[in-house]
Amino acid sequence: MKPSAQGSAGMGIPETRPGEARVPARPQAAERGRDREREVPSTGAARGEHTHCEQPIPHPRPAVQRSSVRGQILDALRTALVTGELRPGEVYSAPVLGERFGVSATPVREAMQQLALEGAVEVVPNRGFRVIERDARELAELAEVRGLIEVPVMLRLARAVPADRWAELRPLAEATVRAASTGCRATYAESDRSFHRAVLALAGNEQLVRIADDLHRRAQWPLVGGAVRQQRAELVADAAEHMALLEALTAGDLDVVRSLVREHFAGAS
Repeated sequence: MKPSAQGSAGMGIPETRPGEARVPARPQAAERGRDREREVPSTGAARGEHTHCEQPIPHPRPAVQRSSVRGQILDALRTALVTGELRPGEVYSAPVLGERFGVSATPVREAMQQLALEGAVEVVPNRGFRVIERDARELAELAEVRGLIEVPVMLRLARAVPADRWAELRPLAEATVRAASTGCRATYAESDRSFHRAVLALAGNEQLVRIADDLHRRAQWPLVGGAVRQQRAELVADAAEHMALLEALTAGDLDVVRSLVREHFAGAS
């Protein structure tokens, strides 16, 4: 799929080679050719803030103290994947994205290579990286695998974890409700994963948390065509299930926990 020339005309973005996608414009950094370990303008995602739904992602922000330029770029690219700014099927080159961020191509290329390992993009020789096109079947498969992992763990936790420990997670569940009310997919995606990570962390298995979080992140990427799957009302309904799940876990109601988790994953697919 080739990007539309009309969508980026007059926006002041660097030119791309034929077949490469254009991304929203951003003022170039004041210093050019700076060392890759210098700080770059950060995005809301890089600072843990969630203002990126208000303007195109990534948007210039005051510099933050981060040890890795690559890490900042990776955070911003992950956010752009969730919001659909990096569109499935389109090719993005590291030099063009580097211009967009005001950094060299190297940290962008490294971040894209990490996304390739995660299955988000694929390398296109001599052109850049193509965002993977995913369909509903893949999303359903991810939901099934997540269910196989998380349902038995949550049932075990419901039997073993005391009510006061579950009460400590209530602020995270409430945060998903607030995030959903904004209608911002990227804001909600992060709070959604934070809640699930906190629940699974009570099992004391770091590998479990890491694998489940990776599956969860992949389930949040847009489908082919870049269509946004969940609108505000659906995000709000999804967040409400977190509150209901937490109440069932607190009460140790295994039947309700099992039903809610399976419905939750089914809704995500």
